[in-house]
Amino acid sequence: MTYRDIFQDEAGKKSKFTDEFRDLCARILLDKQDMARLGLKDGQKVRVQSEVGSVIVVAKTSDEDPHSGLAFMTFSPWSNQLAGEEECIAGKPGTRIAAKVSPSDEGVTQISELLQRMRA
Repeated sequence: MTYRDIFQDEAGKKSKFTDEFRDLCARILLDKQDMARLGLKDGQKVRVQSEVGSVIVVAKTSDEDPHSGLAFMTFSPWSNQLAGEEECIAGKPGTRIAAKVSPSDEGVTQISELLQRMRA
């Protein structure tokens, strides 16, 4: 599920090319039980793969337990990569996107790469 976050919004107003913006947006919040089931540690990089795209982000343990089977990402260039056109309403991605989360050794997807994908 995607959501809006005041801290991410404020960081984005300054610049979407800062470490602060990336750290607030390039992450996925997972339930404590899901983190354990997937063998993930807080701060570990993961691949989030939907039917239309994938990104590498940081997995964080959610403070909002329990919500097994649900993950949360802020509205951002990272979550936008996971939404197909059919999920978009009025130019904004939908809030519910089916995706698979798996551990990754790759680095977090950079915003410059996301912008290149959008132009392609």
